Amino acid sequence: MPPRSPLPQRHGLDPAWMRTPDLDRTRPDPWPSMGAWLTERVSEFLDVGAFLAAGRFVYESGDPVVGDDPYRPHTFVWFHRDLREEASVPGEIHVVHRDDRVVVIDKPAFLSTIPRGRHVRQSVVVRLRAELGLPELSPLHRLDRVTSGLLILATEKRWRAPYQTMFQRGEVTKVYRALAPVRADLDLPVTVRNHLAKQRGRMQAEVVPGRPPNSESLIDIESTVGSDHAVYRLTPRTGRTHQLRMHMFGLGIPIVGDPLYPNVSGVEVDDFALPLQLLASDLAFTDPIDGRARRFESVRRLPLRAETGLDPHS
Repeated sequence: MPPRSPLPQRHGLDPAWMRTPDLDRTRPDPWPSMGAWLTERVSEFLDVGAFLAAGRFVYESGDPVVGDDPYRPHTFVWFHRDLREEASVPGEIHVVHRDDRVVVIDKPAFLSTIPRGRHVRQSVVVRLRAELGLPELSPLHRLDRVTSGLLILATEKRWRAPYQTMFQRGEVTKVYRALAPVRADLDLPVTVRNHLAKQRGRMQAEVVPGRPPNSESLIDIESTVGSDHAVYRLTPRTGRTHQLRMHMFGLGIPIVGDPLYPNVSGVEVDDFALPLQLLASDLAFTDPIDGRARRFESVRRLPLRAETGLDPHS
């Protein structure tokens, strides 16, 4: 791990860092300068000359890297990447609860939990680190970008381990609600168990026949909506990628607005018109630090409608 960064966060993001290799006895002088090393290392991704000229690469001391500086082995260099323009995701991040250790929020659909890929500024972590003044804020579990509802984050790194362990051990009761078609011949409640796998680079997960189950969900109907849809209560007992969406699809009742199941719809990432009708509605657990029983409920209700940035329940 690198030493403490000389650069502060920008847009709620830590700076990137790199380390020069140690000198190889077979190549005692592999690069004539720090600029040459940086050019070989990152010129494919950014304009090294412009970054050097602007003093955007810095050493541990905070001093800027000069292109002609002699090459230094085992030296850390920090910098901030340029961020691409992103469409603003509509909808409010409701802070349901906040204390010294955790923040519980109610996330709108289409907002990524963590910054990655095409969703950096438009992520829960980046937005809330700045809004709440919590530079170490980080999520304790996963919530798909297109899923709405409750998400718990640790306020500081020191609190991550006990709360993440709680999730890993299955000590958190999660309840979701989904809007989906009604099947008159489906006998509910039903527990779905199967082996789910998702390959890197593929958008959809798949059921792997003949493998031991690694996913389990209890699915029940809660109320009818019109003549052909219902609100379902979903209680996952494991946390595989796309688990609830796959289990509903496998029962022949795919969740309304799902862009992946049964078919990949090809919706653009900045199209926020049709939110997935899946809501992380309830979370309950015994706090691993003080032993208190905690329970949280979403302020959102199905059916979820396209948000405008205003409170949909005002």
